[in-house]
Parts: sequence; structure tokens; C-alpha cells
Amino acid sequence: MSVLDDIIAGVREDLSERRQSVPFEELREQALGAPAALDAYAALGGTASPRSELRVIAEVKRSSPSKGALADIADPAALAAAYERGGAAVISVLTEQRRFRGSLADLDAVRAAVGIPVLRKDFTVDEYQIWEARAHGADLVLLIVAALDDSQLRAFLDLTHELGMNALVETHTPEEVDRAVALGARLVGINVRNLKTLDVDRAVFAPLAAGIPAGPVVIAESGVRDAADVEHYAANGANAVLVGEALVKHASPAETIGEFTATGAKAIAARSWRTPGES
Repeated sequence: MSVLDDIIAGVREDLSERRQSVPFEELREQALGAPAALDAYAALGGTASPRSELRVIAEVKRSSPSKGALADIADPAALAAAYERGGAAVISVLTEQRRFRGSLADLDAVRAAVGIPVLRKDFTVDEYQIWEARAHGADLVLLIVAALDDSQLRAFLDLTHELGMNALVETHTPEEVDRAVALGARLVGINVRNLKTLDVDRAVFAPLAAGIPAGPVVIAESGVRDAADVEHYAANGANAVLVGEALVKHASPAETIGEFTATGAKAIAARSWRTPGES
């Protein structure tokens, strides 16, 4: 069993418990009664032409399977507010509890604290989770291509759009990029972390980004340690970066976001070729 398979098995067990606590019809009513979702595609520069800025998705992340405990985040709302002050375009909130020590309570706290789009970062394997994300105020969800077949991806994408949301469609291989593009994903993430070994290989980003046509926003996931990594991703086609560890472990995350944004903008300006995702 791969790391991904193991995580998903736990996600399904926890989901079963939540279904017992909140029946679908009750959840659906909560989701439909929630304030309208914010436009994460626009916030990440999807409607900008040209896409000359580097957007940051800043993550509230306590732990990870590869590194273990990262930070004791006693007040996720305060951290998210600092991210917003620093210029983050989107806040990502881990809600998987076994490996990442996240929760829907964290999502609620962050949603109440910021005025920018919020991503529910979890392992989506059932439509219930998308309704759940909307009920708790999320504006977009994560869909991992490696965890879903094309039928599921299509259904989940359609549902997010029906609910006025967006989906960050995460890929790891050329085949997964092709699948995401063919299904019309507008936010395509390239995660440079191997789901089987959990190793990070930043060198895989550029060739995968080159396979994404004009249109989708290209988001670099994993492996951002400092401004040099942001520069690398931006120079090779990223319109945005998703950053967790480098922010939660930093004493001044707002300043770090500002540094990353400025560095990324310079790298984009220096590109001599037309990047994936530009319109």
C-alpha cells in the first residue's frame, strides 16, 4: 500500500463518522445557505492578461507525513490573517486529521478571519466532502488526479462549479497533466513530491509545466524552502506557488510572503518565453 492509499483509507474512515453526525440532506442545506464562494481563479491571476505577478497560496499546516510536526499553531485564524496582510492570494487549510493534524474547525476559524479565498486542503474521494467544504465556507477544494479516475474527476469538477467554487487539480506526471487539461481544469497544480516515496524533486516541475497549454493557472506545489525556490518555479512557468512549511516555521510569515511575491514577479518579468497559463 502506498502512502497515498494509506492516507485515503484513513480519510474514508473519518468521513464515515462525519456522515453519521451530519446526514447529507442537512449538510446540503448548510452548503446552499452559505455565503457565495469567492472567485479563487481570479484571485490567482486567472483573469489577468498578461499574468505578470506571482501569487502565493499560504498554508495553515501543523504537520506532514514526510516531516512530522512542523508548528504548534494555536491560533490558525491569527496566522491566516497575517498571511492576508502579507499579500497572500489564497489561504490553504489542511483539514485531514491523522497525518496533518488539521480539522474543519481550523477551516471555520480561518474563513471567519480573512476576506480572501480559502482552499480546503484534503484528500477528496467523495462528493460529500465537496458539499462539506462549501458548508464550511471554502471557496475551492483539492482534487488529486492520482487518487481519482476520470469519471470521478469530471463529476467532482462539475459539482465544484455548480456550487460556485473552483478546484485545484493536482498532478505529478505527464499523464496526469494530460488528464487534468483534457477535463478542463482551470487551476492545475504540479506537486513535485513523489506520492510513493515522499521525496521532493524540483527538477520535474519545468517539463510538466511545459505540457500545460495557455489558459489554466499553473501552481507549483511542494519544495518551497526560500526565495530561490520561488524564483525557480516562476522562471519555469508557475503563476502561483503553494507554501506551507516555509511559512509556518518562519517568525515573520507576512514578510516572507512579500519576499516570495516580489521574487516571483521579477522571475516572470525575466522570462523570455511565453509561459504555460498566460493568455
